[in-house]
Amino acid sequence: MPAALSPEVLRHVRRIEITARRLVSDLFAGSYSSTFKGRGMEFAEVREYFPGDDVRSIDWNVTARLGHPFVKKFIEERELTVMFLVDVSGSQSFGSRGQFKSERAAEITALLALSALRNNDKAGLMLFSDRVEKYVPPRKTRGHVLRLVREVLSHAPQGRGTSIKTALDTLNRVQRRRAVVFLISDFMDAGYERALRIAQGRHDVVAVPLRDAWEKIWPAGVRFLVEDAETGRPASVPAAAAGGAIDRHNGERRDRLARDLRRSGTDAVFAETGPFEAKAFLKFFHERAKRQH
Repeated sequence: MPAALSPEVLRHVRRIEITARRLVSDLFAGSYSSTFKGRGMEFAEVREYFPGDDVRSIDWNVTARLGHPFVKKFIEERELTVMFLVDVSGSQSFGSRGQFKSERAAEITALLALSALRNNDKAGLMLFSDRVEKYVPPRKTRGHVLRLVREVLSHAPQGRGTSIKTALDTLNRVQRRRAVVFLISDFMDAGYERALRIAQGRHDVVAVPLRDAWEKIWPAGVRFLVEDAETGRPASVPAAAAGGAIDRHNGERRDRLARDLRRSGTDAVFAETGPFEAKAFLKFFHERAKRQH
């Protein structure tokens, strides 16, 4: 465990773990294991052909060598690799409901990583801003899951901007085998659409767009001194004058994101800061499990 972690961060990790563990049993009942499929069929053995076996499974090389028919037997390879691509750019240090978006990202990572662990799946992590900040290879132990949560909470990013394309391109280089990928970000970025389509073709990508209540409806009657979290530029904003324009901009951005995700075939679970509930994830797993059966 890194020595630089403060007692407060460690207490926060523990609180997140306790909360997530309470929700995991519900999430597991919400069809996690049936929602995500394994890597497919893995070769197990060759055995003699019996009447009724599928002739397409005959191993012709072994059959020719031994003089009578043998078939290949396969089993489902169930173990999954679950990767978390988590945005740690400057805009993640924002929140109006007693919680930063980065804290909500840590809670979501804990919930889904503990679900993966319970299903005997491996979990890994990639933190990104306008560059890839950190890569933690997949493993499947409780200590490893807690490390992922600590990394999301305590990482001090070098970059302030966001490049989803860079994260997805790196994922495709380091993760050769198909994985379930949770892309957790506020998606304040552009130009990643092609990279998302490519990643979706190789993996099972689920977008988790994060937002704060103020990013839906701008509060009226107040004036704000604000700073762009990714460029550092300050501005004084009267809510009454700017609120309508900001609300329209945010609405257009959400509509554009939903459209981009649909075009790439990417499922999405929308999440907000504030009291943590698993309802959105439960609904997502139930609906997706239904589509697949």
